[in-house]
Amino acid sequence: MHALPEDHTGVRMARLRRERHLTQRAVSELSGIPYSTYTKTEQGVIAPTPHVVAAFARGMNLEVATVIGQPYVDELRADELDILIRPIREALDVYDLGADPDVRPRRLEDLKADAEGLLVSVRSGDIKQAASNVAGLIEEGTTAAHSLNSTEGWLTLASFYRTAYDVAAKLGFPDLAQLALARVDWAAQRGSDAVLGGLYQYLRALSYLREGKFAIGQRLIVRGLATLEQAEASREREVVAGQIHLGGAVMAGRAHDEAGALSHLTQAEEIAGRTGEAVKVHYLTFGPTNVHVHRVSVLAELDKYGEAVEATECLAIPEDWPKSRISHHYAELARAQMWTNNLEDSFKSLLKARKAAPQQAKYHPTVRETYASLEAAHRRLPENFLSYGSWLSVAGGQVT
Repeated sequence: MHALPEDHTGVRMARLRRERHLTQRAVSELSGIPYSTYTKTEQGVIAPTPHVVAAFARGMNLEVATVIGQPYVDELRADELDILIRPIREALDVYDLGADPDVRPRRLEDLKADAEGLLVSVRSGDIKQAASNVAGLIEEGTTAAHSLNSTEGWLTLASFYRTAYDVAAKLGFPDLAQLALARVDWAAQRGSDAVLGGLYQYLRALSYLREGKFAIGQRLIVRGLATLEQAEASREREVVAGQIHLGGAVMAGRAHDEAGALSHLTQAEEIAGRTGEAVKVHYLTFGPTNVHVHRVSVLAELDKYGEAVEATECLAIPEDWPKSRISHHYAELARAQMWTNNLEDSFKSLLKARKAAPQQAKYHPTVRETYASLEAAHRRLPENFLSYGSWLSVAGGQVT
């Protein structure tokens, strides 16, 4: 049995509408979604774009996570990831209590190595490993930072907080992600690092992007770039600035602001020409390749799916690219291919997304929505299509 026959976003939109005793016409007017588009989305005839989901959420005064069904509780429980969330939340809550007398932190060099190891785990797609270790490291790093009261100590703690944000965001816990981001800012201020402050504003903007609040997200993009101006000129500063522009491009694209999106892409491209590939600088994967990948994403956000697919034809992904970034790219490509009715290639891209980073792909809303949209046409797809659906969720009490 396939995974998502009864519970896709269109079904949830219909349920949420009925709970509020609204007609389809009323929701269309409240959200600004064309009536035909809205009704077809509810029926599952067309897939909901991020723009449509965001508009629906704003019109209904809901969180985007509620509309798309995150977090995927049953799947998290089956993968034994749900039990890792509470310790992270508790570790984030003791940030201001000073050094814990019951905690004996290791040398700062060891903690810095662990902080980088967490970043590597997330970007290799091993979310469970990062989630398993980050709470304990936050507790140790908190005591070390308060005891040392040094720039390096605070920045190491900020890195632990960033991993907590990564884990929460990828598993679909927006409230926990916001809390982790607030802790990043708190530690970055104590470390007096303007570049990290700009990175914080970028990550904060991404949270608003996921929530469909594009106007606030764009203001944070501007603020992030302004924050970077306080830092000395360096390749590190340029890399973060370039990545902020890429975030701004996707933000503008999802808001259907084509001019703004292309402007951000142009500025990011100019910066990438100076920095080259900078995969490991704050593990942002910035460089010419990421600019190209974001161009594909922006075209898709602007509903130019054919152009998005064409833009991938000359894309060569470097061998050292993080698996999580590769997986995300193929998820985005699968969506564009599905919209151009290239169903077989869309499913092949979903398979590539899973192969690159299976834990991430399983909890990626775009993967799940694209699969749900392909489900109606599964007879035209390979036999392993249904097994992919079983892998996405629990089937017979087990995860396949």
